[in-house]
Amino acid sequence: MKDILTKKYTQGNSAYLISIIIVCLISAICYPFSDLIGYRTVALILLFTVSVLAMKLSLYPVLLSAVLSAFIWDFFFIPPHFTFHVSKSEDVLMLAMYFIIVMLNGVLTARIKHFESLAIQREERVNALKLYDTLFNSISHEFRTPIATILGATDNLLTDNSKFSETNKINLYQEINTAADRLNRLVGNLLNVSRLESGSIRPKLDWYDLTELIHTAINQLETELKFHEVKVEMPPNLPFLKLDFGLLEQAIYNILYNCSIYTPEKTLIHISADYVNEKCIIKIQDNGKGFPKGDLSQVFTKFYRSKNTQTGGLGLGLSITKGFIEAHGGTIKVGNRAGSGALFTIEIPTKANWGDDFSGGFLQ
Repeated sequence: MKDILTKKYTQGNSAYLISIIIVCLISAICYPFSDLIGYRTVALILLFTVSVLAMKLSLYPVLLSAVLSAFIWDFFFIPPHFTFHVSKSEDVLMLAMYFIIVMLNGVLTARIKHFESLAIQREERVNALKLYDTLFNSISHEFRTPIATILGATDNLLTDNSKFSETNKINLYQEINTAADRLNRLVGNLLNVSRLESGSIRPKLDWYDLTELIHTAINQLETELKFHEVKVEMPPNLPFLKLDFGLLEQAIYNILYNCSIYTPEKTLIHISADYVNEKCIIKIQDNGKGFPKGDLSQVFTKFYRSKNTQTGGLGLGLSITKGFIEAHGGTIKVGNRAGSGALFTIEIPTKANWGDDFSGGFLQ
């Protein structure tokens, strides 16, 4: 709380200082040319300066600049110079009018800014409420579906178990397992988003075999990928790389899961990796329909789901993937292939351990 108050106090002081410096600077620039342009023109220039400040600063710094500009104009520009005495009655009237106009201009501009700020805040609150309702409904639906499946299957098993054959029981067990896995994935995604937003994720780097890491992600998606062809291509001399196994494995898992649900069955998912210029480079591509052009810039946006999407989900998987890759100091890009399908490219700067003994290309 003390830090917030100190910050606001500092920002307030800087606004007053800016208003003083700018008015003095403009006055200093005008002074050498005052005989040429006339002191009435200087009044218009100072009035314009205060108007610009009113669009940028809050009310009280603007009022300070208005008062200061009036005194400077009187003291340095209105004859006789270097005195606050004004000899001509029309100059007295003009000074009074200048002071009134510049004060009113500052106040009215500041009030307009204030009302604009209130309108923006109101609009942001409305949008936030809409987003909250949308997300709440989406999350409720996504949780309700697997929970209903689990409850229905367990209720059938518990009420009249004797009527079910072993095949029916196995099917019900599989439904429970699939629904529980979906529920676990939803909870995991929400927790990962929370960790990313809190900044609590710190990669735990160690030496890992990238081939093993990729195959671990593939094996966890055995059910989702059973109707797809998955091809993995790795160079035979790929070294051990210093990575966070858990974060990178989850990132690859999310991409592969995305490929499995958004591409038709019997299509190819191709994974390749290499170590080039002290970077781990992983490419994952499919030969599905790819992303609509309007979606490419939003692919990694949290809670974003394409309007053409028919499947469920919260739109968190790819945003989490981006966060995990960036936690490594890396980047991830997505684009559509020339033929058809999507291409994800991951680049992570990391160290390599080539080792002294290789068998089949991998360190023993």
